[in-house]
Amino acid sequence: MIHDYIIIGGGSAGSVLANRLSEDASNKVLVLEAGRPDYTWDFRIHMPAALTYLLTGTNYNWGYTSDPEPFMYDRKIAQPRGKVLGGSSSINGMIWIRGNAMDFDKWAADDGLDKWDYAHCLPYFKKVENRLIGGDDYRGDKGNLKLTTPDCKNPLFDAFFNSVQEAGYPLTDDVNGQQQEGFGKFDQTIHNSRRLNAARAYIHPIKHRKNLNVITQAMVMRILFEGDTAVGVEYKKGRKKYKVYAKEIICCGGAINTPQLLQVSGIGNAEHLTSLCIPVVKDLPGVGENLQDHLEVYVQWACKKPVSMYPALSPWRAPKIGFDWLFRKKGIGATNHFEAGGFIRSNESVEYPNLQFHFLPLAIRYDGTAPSVGHGFQLHVGPMGTDVRGRIKIKSADPLEYPSILFNYLSTENERKEWCEAIRLSRKIIETDAMSDLMGEELSPGKHVQTDEEILDFIAKEGESAYHPCSTCKMGLDAMAVTDANLRVHGIKNLRVVDASVFPYVTNGNIYSPVMMVAEKAADLILGKAPLAPEYHAYHKKNS
Repeated sequence: MIHDYIIIGGGSAGSVLANRLSEDASNKVLVLEAGRPDYTWDFRIHMPAALTYLLTGTNYNWGYTSDPEPFMYDRKIAQPRGKVLGGSSSINGMIWIRGNAMDFDKWAADDGLDKWDYAHCLPYFKKVENRLIGGDDYRGDKGNLKLTTPDCKNPLFDAFFNSVQEAGYPLTDDVNGQQQEGFGKFDQTIHNSRRLNAARAYIHPIKHRKNLNVITQAMVMRILFEGDTAVGVEYKKGRKKYKVYAKEIICCGGAINTPQLLQVSGIGNAEHLTSLCIPVVKDLPGVGENLQDHLEVYVQWACKKPVSMYPALSPWRAPKIGFDWLFRKKGIGATNHFEAGGFIRSNESVEYPNLQFHFLPLAIRYDGTAPSVGHGFQLHVGPMGTDVRGRIKIKSADPLEYPSILFNYLSTENERKEWCEAIRLSRKIIETDAMSDLMGEELSPGKHVQTDEEILDFIAKEGESAYHPCSTCKMGLDAMAVTDANLRVHGIKNLRVVDASVFPYVTNGNIYSPVMMVAEKAADLILGKAPLAPEYHAYHKKNS
């Protein structure tokens, strides 16, 4: 049987396409996902507060690490990616941030991408969303993905919002609305106290469709070609290999897996592929290049009053937390705790916010470890508009061998400058009268870290990925572009890429939301539908 569409990867983008492309019963759609199903019974996926298990375990996680990073003491930086139905939306922090409106105008400034400006992307963001507190000109309330706006009940949040205003920064009602700049509540992909991943929002409600076949634990080994035309894929399930064919192949593997698959299939830098004895189907030197990510650190303080979430870390409290979450749909297990944060400009030369902050009423790392001092709180901070570029490069023709990943964190003068500004502004935001009753000793980096050299040394030793890899198969028309504006791979028929790898530039915030927008927009492009009409609503700009 020849399918109409084969979707490689049942992650965030793949879930959207599975739904939209199978709406027409005459379209035969096959989804191949390398990971497991997102089992209903596994609390690690569905309990929001259990995300550290997913980020550090390997049951649902590819568990990538970078090569030794040359500007970070040759540290190998962890890069978890979802290996499960729903992809990284099944293991992420459940924070819904679109990015700044000007991010997409920046995309559209590249040759051939004029239909990717904010006005053209906005209706697709709205199409994804069902914001439960209501929609408006900027936000959707009828989409597949339900979004919860948190209550921010902990007293540390009240102090934080007062503190940022004392430091000279505004509050904003919605960082995804007209004004991103400022501080406010972060919407969450949580519904009824459970993580709502892309698969639960888009695949599970329609998995009964007879024209949709979703196969999990199916590792795609390579794309099959006839000349310059993609005709099918070879995949492995268990010990057996299968070949399946389609009129169109759509890569939705993400910023690491998609360029890896293209390269092992013969699309990439011809010289590199030839050196690995891979027959070249198309010389596209941009495949795997232009890798972008956000680096971040924790700036942590002790809390002078026992109001933080620190007691929740006690093992003896786990049964009560689990009971409240499972049977009462409430309690600290029902939130990701990334309930508040904001965006500011670190200097007057940038057009729009270039720093993102997450505020947590707890001092803890992604791996679940906390300092031994007890109660605390922290800011996650990092530059957003990075000019650092890395790459993904396969090491052999074996699709099961992990590729070489190099981010080149801290490799540019501008990145280092913004990091020094980020740490100093983190202190400015917290060291206020509004926070004085709660703020204790600075735990990380510590008050002894003051000079640029000391700050950068701290970042190099402690910085972690924010898990936002993208841009490794960027759209555009320049020599390093991999897809055109319709997400078709240059020089290859019947092959598209739909995932974070097509971003020309990383967005100003967490990347899950723009991935979903890209996928909704891609569905109309693939089906040949008239695109949603652009929406020209004003948005906040510098000095406006």
